[in-house]
Amino acid sequence: SDSFQTLVIAHHQPKPAVYTIEKIMSETTPNPSSTTTTASDVPNTSYGGGTEADVNFSNPQGPPVFRFVMTGGPCGGKTTALARVFSFLRERGFEVITCPEAYTLLVSNGMSAHLFSTPGMDTYIQSAVLDTQMTLEDSVQNVLKARGKPSVILCDRGSMDGTVYMGQEKFAKYLLESRKTDIVQVRDNRYDAIFHLVTAADGALNYYSLDNNAVRTETPEQAIEVDRKTQKAWVGHPHLYVIDNSTDFEGKMSRLVDVICKIVGLPSNLKRRSAKFLLQPSSLPLDPAQIFPPDIDYQLFDVEKVYLQRSPSTSSSSGEDDNGNSSDENYGFVRKRNVIDLKDGTSILGTTFQLTTVTMSGGEMIEQKRIISEREYLTAVMSRDTSRHVIEQRRISFLYKLQSFTIHIYKQPVAHIGVLHAQVEAKESSGEQDVELPPFLKVERQLLNSEQDESMYGAYSISRIDK
Repeated sequence: SDSFQTLVIAHHQPKPAVYTIEKIMSETTPNPSSTTTTASDVPNTSYGGGTEADVNFSNPQGPPVFRFVMTGGPCGGKTTALARVFSFLRERGFEVITCPEAYTLLVSNGMSAHLFSTPGMDTYIQSAVLDTQMTLEDSVQNVLKARGKPSVILCDRGSMDGTVYMGQEKFAKYLLESRKTDIVQVRDNRYDAIFHLVTAADGALNYYSLDNNAVRTETPEQAIEVDRKTQKAWVGHPHLYVIDNSTDFEGKMSRLVDVICKIVGLPSNLKRRSAKFLLQPSSLPLDPAQIFPPDIDYQLFDVEKVYLQRSPSTSSSSGEDDNGNSSDENYGFVRKRNVIDLKDGTSILGTTFQLTTVTMSGGEMIEQKRIISEREYLTAVMSRDTSRHVIEQRRISFLYKLQSFTIHIYKQPVAHIGVLHAQVEAKESSGEQDVELPPFLKVERQLLNSEQDESMYGAYSISRIDK
């Protein structure tokens, strides 16, 4: 029943810390003139005026609606993954709807390959695919928002997949001229996470097959090429997860489900998603073009992280919250992320905003994130924790050997500290993490999950003014 499903979610999700910004946000309404489109923004469409669905739809603080993209190379397990994740989340009380792959939907209804024989058709076809994709996603978002329950949209590919065939420069020009928007909005602001399932042709060749997809025609070599281009298309999204073939297929699916559990707040067997390494201060990649090999694509970002005031309920005299956790372990912050033009290293191509709450539950750190609008970000900054510095960093995101890395280089309140973050999974037996470090970076040592390393190199500790 619905009541039972709601109880399942409430049991598994930790009680969130309360921050002053949450009260402020609940008293404000989205700015209709804002140019920022986020995964949580829905067109203001009301059909009944006073029904339960109308109330749910217009509630800015309603249950979360996550939007995930399942993408990858040919025969990567995407179809199975969609079915597996759909059932897994439904059984745990989430409303789940899958958005079908737009290109396959159009091809299966008559948009055949011979249409490409007319010069210039690639732009028109990709425009049709993007229109179909985004309309489907936004319509499903409306339905789930009105439903008023924790929900997940599973997108069979997303807005950036078309750049594999169109090229990012041409795609960016098309977005600007035809839609008056940019890649930052349709990539970073539109989806909560991207899951790239590596083609079986790369690491599991014996399982690569063309039999289960009538549209698929690629040889293993072509499949690997398409896979690499698809990975490149999503580099720069803040939550890009590459799920490779380092285990058997069941292990691949389990790793995917574990990462999703972490994001939506369900219990997970994944002990940690990030390994951190201290870079040598004398060789920080301040100019990546001088250090990165030409075959490594990367994205530059300038990040501003602002920690928020605690409300009295999370700053009690006992030093503990209602869950018995140290109140200093529960905190929240907002982040502004400027995408930097690689051509000059300074011009801003676009901006995204995010709210994160961090809660300790049973000795495990739970991060809950959601994309917010610029107005919400500016409102939050008004309630910043004045006992902490604003953290400023230059970040560099890239892929290497099917691993997702981000370099954090501190600019304020400290400088000359660089930390390499690797998105990896811990081994079930030992909890250790396998990371193949990029040889073009000079790593001093791996950072430990210890009070000493956190005090010296963790952003939360560095932000303290009395430190």
